[in-house]
Amino acid sequence: MHIHILGICGTFMGGLAILARQLGYHVTGSDQNVYPPMSTQLMAQGIVLMEGYRAENLSPKPDCVIIGNALSRGNPEVEAVLAQGLYYTSGPQWLAEHVLQNRWVLAVAGTHGKTTTSSLLAWIATDQGIDAGFLIGGVPLNFGKSAYLGTAHYFVIEADEYDSAFFDKRSKCIHYRPRTAIINNLEYDHADIFPDLAAIKTQFHHFVRTIPCNGLLIYPQSDVNVQDVLDKGCWTPVHKTALENADAEWSAELLAEDGSAFALFYQGQAQGSVTWALTGKHNVANAIAAIAAAHHMGIAPSVALQSLATFKSVKRRMEIVGQLPHITIYDDFAHHPTAIAATLEGLRKRVGKEKIIAVLELRSNTMRMGIHNATLVDSLHDADQVIIFDNGVLSPDLQQTMSSASHITLCTSIDNIIQQIITLAHGSGHVVLMSNGSFAGIYAPLLAALAENSAKN
Repeated sequence: MHIHILGICGTFMGGLAILARQLGYHVTGSDQNVYPPMSTQLMAQGIVLMEGYRAENLSPKPDCVIIGNALSRGNPEVEAVLAQGLYYTSGPQWLAEHVLQNRWVLAVAGTHGKTTTSSLLAWIATDQGIDAGFLIGGVPLNFGKSAYLGTAHYFVIEADEYDSAFFDKRSKCIHYRPRTAIINNLEYDHADIFPDLAAIKTQFHHFVRTIPCNGLLIYPQSDVNVQDVLDKGCWTPVHKTALENADAEWSAELLAEDGSAFALFYQGQAQGSVTWALTGKHNVANAIAAIAAAHHMGIAPSVALQSLATFKSVKRRMEIVGQLPHITIYDDFAHHPTAIAATLEGLRKRVGKEKIIAVLELRSNTMRMGIHNATLVDSLHDADQVIIFDNGVLSPDLQQTMSSASHITLCTSIDNIIQQIITLAHGSGHVVLMSNGSFAGIYAPLLAALAENSAKN
């Protein structure tokens, strides 16, 4: 069977392509931007890639066309699919029917922490000898890949609330029908899709409706937005999580201020402790949720804690991409004020008074539209200096808000950003590059410039 995927180089669609290939399908795909690392990962699987969207990409005629949610009417290949009467579906729908059917699905939903939490859960299962499948919106460093079919009954999936396709505006997560579900948190995001927070809550309510009565729903006790969703109706047993709150089924006590060590409690009983590579209270919360989900699979909490000690984090989640004698450069995916604040808080508690320079590419539609103007500046308070990439797409209101803060500098080019980093760093500190995109390829030239400057001094 020949499957052709439109938008194949996106993280979700690329992972789906790998799963289809592992199932034995002939897989081809097209995308506007075909470049590493996804392109090389796909080609290594024997998947044929085509750059650009054209009607001729559909010859020979595929048996099924899977259309990514980034594509819409007017795209020449989409128009050709419709005009030729080809069978087409969305990525989440295909996944539900061909991969998730008859498996115990563990779905991780929420505004923040989905990738890390699902990676943690997949690693706990694997480390304990369970050959679980997974599809994650990032690359867990323990696996080196974002998708794996697995042979066990269990399948871990990052359950995104973004829409499924131009012809299916339901959130992706609604397709997955999990037995074990995590809702990490809930905030307003994706302003290009959802008009307000109420609309997102409605989608999560639909998600909750799909969890069976013999399943389990895990969520943070303190999140009022998640509680609002559950108040609309919940037919599944729930386990609440919390930091330093014994009233919740699952809780943790920080043993290190930066979150690099913590003790775990289940129903008020100590389960053990762990020292691990991640920092920040947000990652401790992610870990609690993952352990609770693993417990639902039958993995003892004390054993799950042992697996955390060998967890290597996720690519682009505070990933160290360069180290000079006195400067460390991190690559981080944070692109929402809450995530930005949590990341910088974790780093601040780890490095103390050492200099932190945050460098942001505000690439998401929500951020560029200025939806989070009121909270963005506050989210950056743990950084000594902040550089914003003003690449011509920021709203005037956002530009004005950023310019009003004394520790924030707007730069209109990558070269200018690099020079500002060198000037502000003065040869030492921590530079955090934050973007949910490629940041215009800043990484290699920045590392080269910092190395050259270090050699001169």
